[in-house]
Amino acid sequence: MAKGSDAMAAAAALTLLAAALCAPAAAELTRMEHPAKNDGSLSLLVVGDWGRKGTYNQSRVAEQMGKVGELLDIDFVISTGDNFYENGLTGTDDEAFEQSFTDIYTAKSLQKPWYLVLGNHDYRGDVLAQLSPVLQKIDNRFICMRSFIVNAEIVDFFFVDTTPFQLKYWTHPKDDHYDWRGVAPREKYLANLLKDLDEAMKKSTATWRVAVGHHTMRSVSDHGDTKELLQLLLPVLQANSVDFYINGHDHCLEHISSKNSPIQYFTSGGGSKAWRGVFQPNEDNLEFFYDGQGFMSLQLDHNQAEFTFYDVNGNVLYQYTRSSLRKTGHLQPSGYATEE
Repeated sequence: MAKGSDAMAAAAALTLLAAALCAPAAAELTRMEHPAKNDGSLSLLVVGDWGRKGTYNQSRVAEQMGKVGELLDIDFVISTGDNFYENGLTGTDDEAFEQSFTDIYTAKSLQKPWYLVLGNHDYRGDVLAQLSPVLQKIDNRFICMRSFIVNAEIVDFFFVDTTPFQLKYWTHPKDDHYDWRGVAPREKYLANLLKDLDEAMKKSTATWRVAVGHHTMRSVSDHGDTKELLQLLLPVLQANSVDFYINGHDHCLEHISSKNSPIQYFTSGGGSKAWRGVFQPNEDNLEFFYDGQGFMSLQLDHNQAEFTFYDVNGNVLYQYTRSSLRKTGHLQPSGYATEE
């Protein structure tokens, strides 16, 4: 039965990929410009799965983010989704917006733009409210869209709306309701999105290319790998030499490296409630895993990128540094590293 399900999923993936190749682009992705520092560098924080009105250590994580943000002189914050639990926002006047965001991330260093994607829990509420510019009038840091690009000179961040990829939310939602306004029908939405992403990535001239989504591509924690993203989105990332995929969804911190391409997977989903004791290895290389609360920083310049994971007390748990493969000439157009 499992093999049959996998075959059906693979067939559906091929159909969607074919549709993506033939579909006219819906529209160019919204592109936002965010200048790097005068020396060409960039610093930011990444946090996910946080919106719980300060509970489950959300406030403690926020406090440490403020301290690290000041130390690194961050330029902005990225949220990997599930911004408001359990069921998103009820509207633009929902007090949960301020109770989970404005009233929590109060440090001076965090008064910078927040670029946010939607998570599956956000889709269980009023999605249009969370995307509404009305929220920016309440707190101008909050910049949330479905899929968009942030160009920070040395790096292009491609924010991807990953919730519609997961088929079970459409076919087996159980007792949950998903707000598919502006998304249905799924096949057409995904085909257009994949085509628009591919075209935007091909135009990128940045030293670094980073994709950001809510759902895991590779993970050893509770949700594990997301098959639909591996089948549909990963080929687009690999074909366009994307360096890193950053996500939330699993409530942990982890780094996984691909065995067959230079792409690195980073999970930063420890913004509040964490899961403990879940571990299910996958086919790629696990470099780091911490199933507790915390967040991540990313520092980039023209030559290298440095990732650092912090726990709820601000302790450094793990660091990873990689030189730019484009600068060293070790990246082929196919997205694969050349042999030394």
